[in-house]
Amino acid sequence: MNPREWVARLRQPWRSAHALLLLPIALIVVITVVDLRTPKDIHLGPALVIAPALTPSFAGPRTTAFVSALALAAQTLIAVKHGGLTTTNHIVQLITLAVLSVMVVVYSAVRERRQAQLAQVRTVAEAAQHVLMWPLPEQIGPLRIASLYLAAEDEAQIGGDLYAATQYDEGIRVLIGDVRGKGLSAIGEAALLLGAFRESAHRHVELTALAAALDQSITRYAAELEPVEEAGERFATALLVEIPDQNPVTMLTSCGHPPPLLLSPGHAVTVPSLHPSPPLGVHGNVEHTLDVFSFEPGDTLLLYTDGVVEARDAHGRFYPLADRVARWTDDSPEALMHHLRRDLLAHAGGRLGDDAALIAVHRAAAGDRRRHHGRGSPGETVRQGTGTASGTG
Repeated sequence: MNPREWVARLRQPWRSAHALLLLPIALIVVITVVDLRTPKDIHLGPALVIAPALTPSFAGPRTTAFVSALALAAQTLIAVKHGGLTTTNHIVQLITLAVLSVMVVVYSAVRERRQAQLAQVRTVAEAAQHVLMWPLPEQIGPLRIASLYLAAEDEAQIGGDLYAATQYDEGIRVLIGDVRGKGLSAIGEAALLLGAFRESAHRHVELTALAAALDQSITRYAAELEPVEEAGERFATALLVEIPDQNPVTMLTSCGHPPPLLLSPGHAVTVPSLHPSPPLGVHGNVEHTLDVFSFEPGDTLLLYTDGVVEARDAHGRFYPLADRVARWTDDSPEALMHHLRRDLLAHAGGRLGDDAALIAVHRAAAGDRRRHHGRGSPGETVRQGTGTASGTG
C-alpha cells in the first residue's frame, strides 16, 4: 500500500458522525481537567457551551442532547470541586449552560426537520424531471449528444426551460424551448409543450408543419385554461432542429428563440442567420420558415435558452457565450457541457436569475463513428447577431 492510499484509509473513519462526536467530548474533558487544575478564581466552565454548540453541525438532536448533558455534568463536577453547588457563580453558570443547551437542542431538531423536508422536495423534483424531461440519448447514429439544465429556483431541478429529442427514419428532431415564467410555476406550460412535441414529431413530414402543430397546441391551451387576467401572456419560444443521419446539413425552424451556435474545429464559432416567426401561442396560424445550413462531420451544434446569454456578472455584464465556447470547439459534447456549467456559474456568482438549458449535438467524423456505433444509452442531464467569432483556448 502506497502512502497516499494509507492516508486516504486513515481519513475515512474520521468522516463519520461517530468520529466527529469525539471532538465535543474531548473539548469537555480538556476544559474540565484544565479548570480543575487552575486556581479557583479562574473560571473556564462557561467554555463548556462550545461542545453542544458544535454538535448540531454533524449530528441530530439526540446526540446534541447527550453532549449537552455531558457538559452539564462537567460543570456540576467543577462546581463541586471549586466551592460547591450553592455558590451564586456556579448556580448562574449551570442555569446559563442549561438554557443554552436547550436552545441548541431545539435548533438541532428544527434543522433536522428542515433537512428532511428539503430531501423530500429534491425527491419530488427529481421524479418530476424524469417524467417531464426524459434523458437525452448519448448517441444516435453519427450524432453524439450532451445536455445541461440549471434551474433558477432553489431545490428545483426543472422550470420553464425545456428540451427533448426524438428519432425518426432519417435522423433526429430536437426541441429546445422557454415558456413564459421560470422555476416551478412554469412547469405546467413546459409539460404541455413537451407532450405536444413528442406526440406530433412523428406525424408531420415538414418541420414547419410541426411548428404549426405546436403553435396550435399552445394557443388552444391558452384559450381553454388561461385566466382572464393573464390573457395573451401564455406563450413559449422554441427552436426546432432536424438533423439527418447521412446528409451533412441541419434544418431549423425558430419561433422567437435565440439562434444556435455552430462550433467548428479550430476555435471557429458561427451564428447561423435565421428567419424566426413569433413565439408559440402569440398569434397562431402564422407562417413558419425553414432555414437550412451546413453541419459537417466534426462540427458541434450548440442550442441554448436565453437564461444562458442573459446571465449577468457582478458588474451587470451579460455572459459572452460565443466568445467563451470558442475555447472549447474541439472538445467532446460532455466536456463542453462541463466547461460551460463551471464557467457560467462562475460568471453569475454561483446563482442564475433565470432557468438555463443547453444541448450540444456533435456530428462525429468517420473514425469516431466506428468507435461510437449504435444507438447509445440514456445520458446524464449534465443572441448573437449573424456573424463569426473566433478565439484561442
